[in-house]
Amino acid sequence: MHTPGSFHFVVVGGVAAGASAAARARRLSEAARITVIERGPDVSFANCGLPYFIGGEIGSRASLAVQTPQTLKALLDLDVRTSTEAVAVDPVARRVHVRCLASGTTEWIYYDRLLLAPGAVPLRPALPGIDDPRIFTLRSLHDMDRIKAAAASARKVAVIGAGFIGLEMAEQFVRLGKQVELVELLDQVLPPLDRPMTLLLEDELRRHGVALHLGDGIAGFEDGKGIVCRLESGAAIEADLVVLSIGVRPDTALARDAGLRLGPRGHIVVDEYMRTSVDGIYAAGDAVEVEDLVSGVRTSVPLGGPANRQGRLVADHVFVPERAVRYPGALGTAIVRVFDASAGITGWSEKRLRASGRPFRTVTVNDNHHAGYFPGAKPLMVKLLWDPETDLVLGAQVAGAAGVDKRIDVLATAISGGMSIDDLAQLELAYAPPFGSAKDIVNLAGFAAGNTRDGLVDPVDVLPDDPEVQVLDVRPLALSTSHPVPHPRVIAIPMPELRRRAGELDPARPVVTVCALGKTAYFAARILAQKGLRVRSLTGGLRARIDPRSPAKLPTP
Repeated sequence: MHTPGSFHFVVVGGVAAGASAAARARRLSEAARITVIERGPDVSFANCGLPYFIGGEIGSRASLAVQTPQTLKALLDLDVRTSTEAVAVDPVARRVHVRCLASGTTEWIYYDRLLLAPGAVPLRPALPGIDDPRIFTLRSLHDMDRIKAAAASARKVAVIGAGFIGLEMAEQFVRLGKQVELVELLDQVLPPLDRPMTLLLEDELRRHGVALHLGDGIAGFEDGKGIVCRLESGAAIEADLVVLSIGVRPDTALARDAGLRLGPRGHIVVDEYMRTSVDGIYAAGDAVEVEDLVSGVRTSVPLGGPANRQGRLVADHVFVPERAVRYPGALGTAIVRVFDASAGITGWSEKRLRASGRPFRTVTVNDNHHAGYFPGAKPLMVKLLWDPETDLVLGAQVAGAAGVDKRIDVLATAISGGMSIDDLAQLELAYAPPFGSAKDIVNLAGFAAGNTRDGLVDPVDVLPDDPEVQVLDVRPLALSTSHPVPHPRVIAIPMPELRRRAGELDPARPVVTVCALGKTAYFAARILAQKGLRVRSLTGGLRARIDPRSPAKLPTP
């Protein structure tokens, strides 16, 4: 029952956003009553760690259960009710109708302020055979336990969807010694990224024996020796278990029935303080629609980091509104590890910018993650996108064998801080040979962007088919001979010989310079441009453009 005079903060959903809000609320108020309603049996668990427990990389299940109802009661004096479902919200009377899933009993819980943090649920489309018990999705510790148990006796595993979770699951099943088939509707893994930035991951997956089925969706499932996955192409994959990882949808039926405003894809619409359209009700986490930091358009970002920060913000606005800082908007910064390679993204991708019709420019640069002369230097590639009117950074992607996390975080900070390509060029980043270079690859991206803006180089993303174009390969002769550029009309002149042999090029025809990493091609383009030739340079070099499946694949320099 509601006790007059006692402020009651009720949270529906006890994982990232909900748990963060409840914990922050207690730190701000010892007097408030704080109740957390969680439909599942667990509260405040590390859901981003679930794939790694399945694969055995995380050995202790208990380490994933960050808190329990008992520890939350002892530490924070929270009333945590697990296995309890919120079935209705009455905004007029300010009460939530809840049902205990074990006993079936119900009650109304009155609130002064309510936070809805129901999260999102994995998509499970109505395909033939979808109810087969060997088909799993991963959302909770219970899902994790079921997949781990099923994997113990499985030989072949099919992962449907090659997004972040799908790639993590594929990696962990390989770690368990399983034969893995990875299916993705689009023609690339990791769809949020632009395809050239995913080629390294595809190569790494194949190197570890993962069979990739790209550009082919799942059509249905049939019973066979195992479970047969029928693809839209007509191909069939047989597996002992299947993990669906094809996206999520917001779990917002409760909010809809309570009359809260929802966005076009069913997310709860909130303002900069996470307030919904109904007075006294907040929402946070995977179920909400927020403002995009780059464009200002409405978007959803189902990630743990934003969810935790949003939950904290809600508690601030409820208990200390005068000090609450508005939510700045979402970037969608994310990273994934695939065996010995990683890739990350922040802000907008090229394909997303093209689809929106927004003007942009882009460069791709390659370098090592620390000084090349220091042992252990690993290749790293950065793609940078910026606004040609303001020079502000719009997005970035990073792929490589080491140092991806550091660079994607720097670039995310740059976007959040409203930095320009010139600011990137002048960033003072930590340098010592084991950690970086005197000119970090983030600086190089800023330099390259500035060169493009200033007309010192005219970048091109693909090798042209125009027969009039002269494709100039300036790599060392041994490399251009053993791994030729996959183009029918190529002139090979090593960079040290270019000034002497530039006369071999037809000055009446345009030139595109190419090399392995892009830097030498830029140097060559500058030489030729100052000789009066019309010249462009392949941005990012051949490493950024050659598909690992191609026989023209280049070795890592």
